[in-house]
Amino acid sequence: MKQVALRKCDNYDYEEVKLSIEKLIKDLGGLEKYIKPGSNVLVKPNLLMKKTPEEATTTHPMVVKVVCEKLLELNCKVKIADSPGGPYTIGALKGIYKASGLESVANELGVELNYDISEEKVENPKAHALKYMDIIKPITEADHIVNLCKLKTHQMATFTGGTKNLYGCIAGLKKAEIHYRFPTEELFCEEVLVDICSYVNPSLTIMDGIIGMEGEGPSAGVPRKIGALLASKSTHAIDYVACKMISLEATRVPTLVGAIKREFIKEDGSDIVLLGDDINPLIIKDFDIPKTSKDFRLLSSSMPKFLHEPITKMITPKPRIRHKDCIKCGKCIEACPAKVMKLNDKVEIDLNKCIRCYCCHELCPKKAVDVKRSFIFKMMK
Repeated sequence: MKQVALRKCDNYDYEEVKLSIEKLIKDLGGLEKYIKPGSNVLVKPNLLMKKTPEEATTTHPMVVKVVCEKLLELNCKVKIADSPGGPYTIGALKGIYKASGLESVANELGVELNYDISEEKVENPKAHALKYMDIIKPITEADHIVNLCKLKTHQMATFTGGTKNLYGCIAGLKKAEIHYRFPTEELFCEEVLVDICSYVNPSLTIMDGIIGMEGEGPSAGVPRKIGALLASKSTHAIDYVACKMISLEATRVPTLVGAIKREFIKEDGSDIVLLGDDINPLIIKDFDIPKTSKDFRLLSSSMPKFLHEPITKMITPKPRIRHKDCIKCGKCIEACPAKVMKLNDKVEIDLNKCIRCYCCHELCPKKAVDVKRSFIFKMMK
């Protein structure tokens, strides 16, 4: 049975967060059950891009602070590390650490922020798809990984929580290469992301669900109060419970579908034991869940076979640049796995070659990339 602890937490006040995390740890049997005292621990938050805590894109610094404090009480050597979207450079890391509030946390507690941008190719023999991968070096050097994720919806993966957060263990623009090699949700989410999660195997996952994100996440959505923190040894179980809180069926979440196929969790959740507070008062019935490319392909698959490809092409959502808001920074071009974007007088996308990964939408600092649904789909729906 997989244990998931759930505790209400209404805001990011230090005492409130501290009390809730202490309850979570106690629910699960104590931190020493998962982390060896005196060990090297890597704390892996969600640091997708240069965003402030109020924008609900990154793991809130107060959650990171309290978790680091608890690790320090075990005399652990703590390092905070992530490979955000885009280039994996010291300059990029400095900007993100500062904007996200983690620079202040590290200075206050005396924990280390990672600036080692080297990577290591590792073999993943049990993987279904990603047999070899380039992992950021701090992951390979840690005795324990503590996965501090954020509860958000996602334009490609539908949901991003514990499992999706570990994609940040892949070094820099190597993430774009993987997107290009495995362009569909079935390959990327059900296989690759589950492969990475199995390899990294965090000792503990804690989810920041105090203020999450709904709609067109993981960066262009809308902050939404959920009012909870969750913790578990199992990333898949914690994702399952979080999806239940936002009324999202597990079968709509590709990472959970992949975990269910490999029998890491059961489809009905019967192997998950919920500890702590009652989940029912925290369930949100009107959480804005985005339609993904998979939803559109499922629609076209109900038609005659000769229509699958043309109909799919017509109705699958397409990224569109909102030029009046675009600042021509080039981050979308840099991150595009298929290399189908260019900047002339304005940013242009070759939609005939676009793989619909929506990295441009995800990493635009000005939310100037829309994901447009076709009029045809709306009529068919």
